[in-house]
Amino acid sequence: MQSLIGTGVALVTPFKKDFSIDTEALKRIVCFSIDGGIEYLVVLGTTAENATLSFNEKEIVIQTVIEANNGSLPLVLGVGGNNTAEVVQELKTRDLSAFAAILSVSPYYNKPTQEGIYQHFKAIAEASPIPVILYNVPGRTASNMLPATVLRLANDFENIVAIKEAAGDIVQSMKLIKDKPKDFLVISGDDMIALPMVLAGGAGVISVIGQGFPKEFSEMIRLGLNKKPDEAFKYQYLLSDSIDMIFEQGNPAGIKQVFMSLGISENIVRLPLVIVDDLLAKRINDFVIKINNQV
Repeated sequence: MQSLIGTGVALVTPFKKDFSIDTEALKRIVCFSIDGGIEYLVVLGTTAENATLSFNEKEIVIQTVIEANNGSLPLVLGVGGNNTAEVVQELKTRDLSAFAAILSVSPYYNKPTQEGIYQHFKAIAEASPIPVILYNVPGRTASNMLPATVLRLANDFENIVAIKEAAGDIVQSMKLIKDKPKDFLVISGDDMIALPMVLAGGAGVISVIGQGFPKEFSEMIRLGLNKKPDEAFKYQYLLSDSIDMIFEQGNPAGIKQVFMSLGISENIVRLPLVIVDDLLAKRINDFVIKINNQV
């Protein structure tokens, strides 16, 4: 899965003021990411607000991204949930021919044991016709997929090819990198520690901020992969304030404000999320102006 090395971005779903999907804005975001040097695109991840999208709306998002991408970059589709049978059914019935892999989150809310997590992903691996990227994000799922469980899955199933590791724990990430099978990819799910993870041997990042500043962020990761830390950290420190800001009042409210400041899309989110407050919006806007004046 060499195509998944580097920077992937977890695309937002832009909305119009009436809360309908803004397909033209989504196309602009896809093209902005492609033009900025991103390596691949992730469709219908958490950042896409897929929890508030209907089945038909998800289909609209998928088809819009496929059309806008036009074969330029590999695509990864978010297919996950806390009902194993439902995820398996989706994998058996959905057309996945346009996608290089699926990204599947560890079951949320149920708080399964490590054995339950293993059995969940065993069922997914056996059902999926394309490679599987595990997604560990304890801050959202309320359970941590431990390295031993990840490594067990990686060794037992050839089509489990990577993990998006978003525990925010560099030590846990290093344990995965140290003990993983040779071709298994450890991908950062945290923008702030993506570069340290890459320098430790990680394969890149699935990023939120990367779609707002694709040229700078993807270049940082490429420099990290090429073991040029001094050059890479210049970008890290250039962007670090923006990473803090976009998560300060929730994701994707922050990154949508970045797109608003860039003139690409509206800063509309669906309840229960709300847009960032005026003070944060001004800080984000000021940062966008500053970056555009520096590069």
